Amino acid sequence: MIAQYKGKLPVADLCQWAGVPKSSLYYKAREGVRGIRPSTHTIVGGFALVENRLVVDQIRAILTMDYCVYGYRKMTEELRDMEYEINAKKVYRLMKEHHLLSGKRIQAQGKRKWVKHRRIDAKRPMEYLSLDIKYIWRGRPAVQGESRWYYQLAIMDVYSRRILCWILQRSVRQADVIALMRWLDLSFGLKGVIIRNDNGSQFIAHKVREALELLEAQQEFTHVATPFPFPSSA
Repeated sequence: MIAQYKGKLPVADLCQWAGVPKSSLYYKAREGVRGIRPSTHTIVGGFALVENRLVVDQIRAILTMDYCVYGYRKMTEELRDMEYEINAKKVYRLMKEHHLLSGKRIQAQGKRKWVKHRRIDAKRPMEYLSLDIKYIWRGRPAVQGESRWYYQLAIMDVYSRRILCWILQRSVRQADVIALMRWLDLSFGLKGVIIRNDNGSQFIAHKVREALELLEAQQEFTHVATPFPFPSSA
């Protein structure tokens, strides 16, 4: 009826006679999900605003830690401890979108050689090398005006406690570990050297273990949920 008499009579009168709210006459369905659009950034450190993809990178880094099978609630607590202003609903959404809720862990190929003694008794330089990755928050203007998490891979000679080499960058991948190992082999020689690391995804990767075998180094892994040992020379 409204369409038939539209233009001839006031729309308000036509809606009143038809018993239809005027607002529904002009309503047009919007494509996509209804409601407020999800946020694209997250506050960290009380002032810095970072993209959600960086939050996802941080979640992935936490999930690669030893003995870590976090759900979204525990992950929310972890992120809040790292000064992210984020709620559980947002963490759930990000983890679900990037398939991080399944609880699946990276499975290493082949058997790993586990450490026999937690305490290292190094007798000479280049007998034991220790590898570890730490994440560091770098705010403006520390890293070219950028605020985000960076990852540091350091390789230490256990006997002298000297850091032989290290990198600080947005991510540490298998190729980075292999490149550092090849540099160490050229600089010091890795034949017969025992390389101790945890069970991070970069270290258990088949390509990394294969590269160390070719360099004739001996790789050993600390047990899951075991704190990294202090050298006896400390």
